[in-house]
Amino acid sequence: MISPADTDHRFADPAVDTAPWWRQATVYQIYPRSFADADGDGLGDIRGIRSRVDYLAELGIDAVWLSPFYPSELADGGYDVADYRDVDPRLGTLADLDDLIAALHARGIKVVIDIVPNHTSDRHAWFREALAAGRGSAARERYLFREGSGPDGAEPPTDWTAAFGGSAWERVADGQWYLHSFAIEQPDLNWAHPEVRADFVHTLRFWSDRGVDGFRIDVAHMLTKDLSEPLPSAAELAAMPVDGTHPLLDRDDVHEVYAQWREVFDSYDPPRTAVAEAWVASDRVPKYASPESLGQSFNFDLLVADFDAAQFRDIVAHNIALAARSGSSSTWVLSNHDVFRHATRYGLIGLPATDEPGAVPRRHGGGWLEAGADQALLDRTAGERRARAASMFLLGLPGSAYLYQGEELGLHEVAEIAADERQDPTFERTNREQFGRDGCRVPLPWTAEGPSFGFGTNGAHLPQPAWFADHAADVEAHDPASTLSLYRRALALRHDLQAAEELTWVETHRADVLHFARPNGWQVVTNFGAEPYALPADAGRVVLSSAGDDGASTGVVPGETTVWLARD
Repeated sequence: MISPADTDHRFADPAVDTAPWWRQATVYQIYPRSFADADGDGLGDIRGIRSRVDYLAELGIDAVWLSPFYPSELADGGYDVADYRDVDPRLGTLADLDDLIAALHARGIKVVIDIVPNHTSDRHAWFREALAAGRGSAARERYLFREGSGPDGAEPPTDWTAAFGGSAWERVADGQWYLHSFAIEQPDLNWAHPEVRADFVHTLRFWSDRGVDGFRIDVAHMLTKDLSEPLPSAAELAAMPVDGTHPLLDRDDVHEVYAQWREVFDSYDPPRTAVAEAWVASDRVPKYASPESLGQSFNFDLLVADFDAAQFRDIVAHNIALAARSGSSSTWVLSNHDVFRHATRYGLIGLPATDEPGAVPRRHGGGWLEAGADQALLDRTAGERRARAASMFLLGLPGSAYLYQGEELGLHEVAEIAADERQDPTFERTNREQFGRDGCRVPLPWTAEGPSFGFGTNGAHLPQPAWFADHAADVEAHDPASTLSLYRRALALRHDLQAAEELTWVETHRADVLHFARPNGWQVVTNFGAEPYALPADAGRVVLSSAGDDGASTGVVPGETTVWLARD
């Protein structure tokens, strides 16, 4: 039966035919350098993505999110942007991107692109000008330059640590220091500067005018900063509440920036959309997801959860309630370009999915998954089975679902990367103690045979393991039991299942089984345990099972399996 206590988790159900496209969209994230390589240089490119548009259409997605394709020295996988209004020549041209957008639109697929506003590349024209102009110049005011500490200024201004390890400050030739929250090559911008704000408005209009439908905002909670003297120590920073007044994180004044952006978005017909990557406390999320700000914000709770029924139920109920507060829809994600793939997370033996030392990280990789040692820690079959079940659970939820390239193939994290082949700055900045994110960014396998498994004609920029052959798209496309076939069937059905933004829980009398119903008769049942679960007699007809067998006549959900049911 439906639990009365859970009915307050329903939220507003806009008329389906007038709801904005993004509210319940399935968005497929493409990491361009690792998707498909058309020119054979080992690096994925725009024309490579264009060559796979039919694959994307057949998958059944509603939108593509393109990770950065801008000119970059790749100090951080493209998130060090040298020019926000161009395409890296190694990836193509603006004309190539226009052609890709047109091809996706012709198939009914929207286009979302990454905006990286916290920092530029140190190769950006502004930063080069700042270095040449020297102390006290107007050019340096666009960034966060400070004098060093100590008698001769030879020590960093503070003891702050960057996200990738090491000091958050770097000294330039004339002795000043600049703040970089991430890599040395990523100097932080000064968002109190009117030129910075105006330039990003220009960028948003530039891409919107070219047909881009929306934007994913990188580290949206970090733009505005208060570097008033005296600067706090790292210990003092850590003790400060992150409640809108913190000097560096999740400041209330960042929403002044997004209010201006919202005016830009709403000046288009249809309005452009945006989603915040904001790693903030849950009670702060609605500020980013409100219609006056960015309109939607990622929740990463499922991404860091164990494969556990109680955790999944609490996360879903909590995030649907958060979405109701903002008037937005929730976002669901299990993998992305910053974390270990969920097939691997769920297959790890005896390792918790938390932020404890040595555990699966929330962000930027961890050091425990050692090359050559992972097979002893990983139950690959169990990981893939749980990943399929979790993915079908996610795709049944109200709200938008974000998929990461390769998860539809059931890919695991790649551990077989030698030290001299690693590219993530985390690896070197932590003295090679943390491997970082290279393992989820390995180029995709399109064919079981041929150079680089069909990624390109001349190798791949990160090494692909031999086991990729079993997960190649051409193999899975012809296997009705494959993960790719499951995703295609699920996404074809999802449009019917998502007719209204409501969810109610159904009692199962088992702590390891979750059952929820959608208002149009669709139901989702996930068995997180090992023992089979007998469906109620009136549950409806099983139309899809993550175990690969639709099970229309069995009436039983196997262990670690999700089924979708519909009433005739």
